[in-house]
Amino acid sequence: MLALATGSYHGPAKLTVGRAFTSWTLDPWSLAAIVILGGLYLAGVIAVRRRGEPWPTGRVVVFCGLGLGFGTIATMSFVGVYQPVLFYVRSVQTVLLLLVVPLFLALGRPFSLVIATLPRTGRRLRAVIGSRVARLSTFPPITTFVLVLTPFVVYFTPWYAAGFRSVLVAQLTHVALLAPGFVFFWTLLRVDPVPRAYPYVLTLWITAAEVVGDAVLGIAVIADTSVLAGSYYHAVAYPWGPSLATSQVLGGGVLWILGDIVGLPFLAAQLIQMMREDEAEARVIDAELDAQEVASAAPAAVSAAGEVGVPAQVGEPAAQRPWWESDRRFADRFRALDDPD
Repeated sequence: MLALATGSYHGPAKLTVGRAFTSWTLDPWSLAAIVILGGLYLAGVIAVRRRGEPWPTGRVVVFCGLGLGFGTIATMSFVGVYQPVLFYVRSVQTVLLLLVVPLFLALGRPFSLVIATLPRTGRRLRAVIGSRVARLSTFPPITTFVLVLTPFVVYFTPWYAAGFRSVLVAQLTHVALLAPGFVFFWTLLRVDPVPRAYPYVLTLWITAAEVVGDAVLGIAVIADTSVLAGSYYHAVAYPWGPSLATSQVLGGGVLWILGDIVGLPFLAAQLIQMMREDEAEARVIDAELDAQEVASAAPAAVSAAGEVGVPAQVGEPAAQRPWWESDRRFADRFRALDDPD
């Protein structure tokens, strides 16, 4: 990290495009967390594959490469270097920790890996996930409210400035941003076991609410006429770059626009999961219809051969009725007009 001392300023030199790619810092706590999580995940993958069970490489790339990779960028790249100096860089870090990192960690299916690697621990984990407390605490409006409220509390309370002065508060802030983001994506993506599988239509509405929350946070930061954590930034007194007011406006725009852009891969993941679920349901329905055809064809063949002299039943056989009237999932939705109430 390149440092600059001018008057009362003691910090990194002016942020340029070149320094955005070359400036790095060491955050021991973040590095330890990234190494431990990555090591445990890879150890689980190796254990699963040694038993001859598949674990797609794509999940490893998503969890370790993208999830932990963006975690490294958020804490130790130029973002980690300049976030104590520039308000808008701190906003980039917030979006990465709140939305980007948790999204890719959830897509890596860590709970499924634990269940596949450690069966006994996996049974306990399933019991916890299926508990009533888990179902209540992961109700989508609650998880969305916490996800939207957390950055508001961080930015509009003394918590924001305290994160610059205390290493402990800074690390707790990282956890406070990562946790609600992970729970939000984990419960809505449904790639891992979840307390309750809510319809993807509800997920899309919840995503829209989260996008609105990002916009409200960004607009609130932009509209605030006072400098957030003003005493801290005045004490930093960096001699280059945008003014404090301009940096705050840029930061509000980052929270608003970048937060909404991050929602695009989330929507893509939701649509992919929805299509896969529809395909799985279609295969189940096809199998049921095939079984019904086989069951109805056998008695007809026996009767035609004269082996059984049973008179034909009056009325339409169930197997010849439209399949959606027989399937319990759609019978109420597509009830025939002449069916009794």
